[in-house]
Amino acid sequence: MKIWKAIAATTLSAALFHFGTGLHPIGWLTWLAPLPVLLLAPRVDAGTAPIAGFFAWAVGQVAMWPYFLDVVEMPLPVVAASQLGTALIFGLTVAAFRALLLRGRPLSAATVVPAAWVVTEYAVSLALPHGAWWSLAYTQADVLPVLQTASATGVWGITFLLMAVPSAIAVVLRPGLIRSRAGGPGPSPTPHVRGVIARSAGGEASGARPRADGVRVAAVFGAVVLLALGYGGWRLRTAPAPRGEKVALISTDHPNDVIALDSPQGRDLVNRYASRIERLASDGARVVVLPEKTFLADDDTLPTLTRPLARIARTHRVDVVAGLVRSRGDALYNVALDFPASGGEPVEYTKHHLIPGLEDDLRPGKDLAFAPDTQWGLIICKDLDYPDLVRSYRAAGATALYAPAWDFGDDGWLHSRIAVVRGVENGLAIARVPRAGQVTVSDPSGRIVAEAATTDAEFVTVTTALPAPAAATLYTRLGDWFAWLCIVVLTLTLGAPLLRPRRAGQAARPKRI
Repeated sequence: MKIWKAIAATTLSAALFHFGTGLHPIGWLTWLAPLPVLLLAPRVDAGTAPIAGFFAWAVGQVAMWPYFLDVVEMPLPVVAASQLGTALIFGLTVAAFRALLLRGRPLSAATVVPAAWVVTEYAVSLALPHGAWWSLAYTQADVLPVLQTASATGVWGITFLLMAVPSAIAVVLRPGLIRSRAGGPGPSPTPHVRGVIARSAGGEASGARPRADGVRVAAVFGAVVLLALGYGGWRLRTAPAPRGEKVALISTDHPNDVIALDSPQGRDLVNRYASRIERLASDGARVVVLPEKTFLADDDTLPTLTRPLARIARTHRVDVVAGLVRSRGDALYNVALDFPASGGEPVEYTKHHLIPGLEDDLRPGKDLAFAPDTQWGLIICKDLDYPDLVRSYRAAGATALYAPAWDFGDDGWLHSRIAVVRGVENGLAIARVPRAGQVTVSDPSGRIVAEAATTDAEFVTVTTALPAPAAATLYTRLGDWFAWLCIVVLTLTLGAPLLRPRRAGQAARPKRI
């Protein structure tokens, strides 16, 4: 019978992970996904628990394999290592939860799951060339009270909450196990043995300790969740007033490719964009932003783009930001050019973080760039997957970021919400305009001020007042402090048995020969 319970719990967790994560997550399911296997863990043997955890995560993430292999074009060994490696870590985390719970350490058991997963996400963000792209936190990007936690802890605090709630519930609902005097778990004692244990412990009733432990765990983790939600409500008590400057984002998926400026299609696309930019500027737009890698240009063909856009910028007093691939010498760069309203020379920003495989022919940049006479920073697509880069912009005085981008269609929602979360982390307004994705403008609290899908029309335009920045956040000042705190907590939780001094008079166990 236990094998069928294990299969049922694993299947249910896998289904919840499937629908609660990925490119289109159902956010409330994410909170429940680990619960079935965590409830199972103390009810099965030490070998079954990690296997259930492994398959719950591995099967729940199967739908992501085609995206990684076919869309992002990651090598199969990398996909297999990352997907199966994280499944292994989740399985070991379930095993650690079980072991701590059966050893009479319920608070540690409830803590080890969220701490371990935060450490895993943080390690992956440092080890793989994709930044903090992979995190459960983005599933809550539309849940504003929860999302505010990112302004204090980054995505790591949201991940902690998501794993802490099911972990605490599983502890509270655990079977009524009693720790033996030797400290090891065993089968449920008979009533006679329970009475002996209770009397030897000073008369403690057989169910008193589990109940007390459950109350303590519920109180601690309930307080953590209430604190996070209270903080979120406090941050959302008022909406930031718009600055008044109007920003316009304009994109087309036709064509959805890089177009050389010296081709008829390239010159036609310049004219189509220019006429729309001029119309938007005449209607009061202060900034107009185009997508990433719209054009391909070298020093000879670049004037085909710079002449009309610079004229519009100067004549209408509007900053125009355009994304293009620029050839310089024997190197190619993914850049965003800001044509300033003042009529000066364009400001160039070069993308820092290139997509492995898809952008191996490009060279990265390393400098920040601002529109002249403003606090508006320029950034490109994948750069928003890197919290440190956005923190650097805020530390340098940025109040808003303009982000030309290029998505892959089905991942448009996720990429747009990653950008939203970066804004919440640092108190910034984000205006992001992709091809094949979601055009979005968000305020520093993560509210979507304006949004449209690029598939809605041949040319999609989003126009709105630019949201005002918020005060500098704790995350901007302290960075990934919460991830490091989880590293310390995880180390102490798993290492406590090794650090605990032997009780006086406790005989050492004989070694097996």
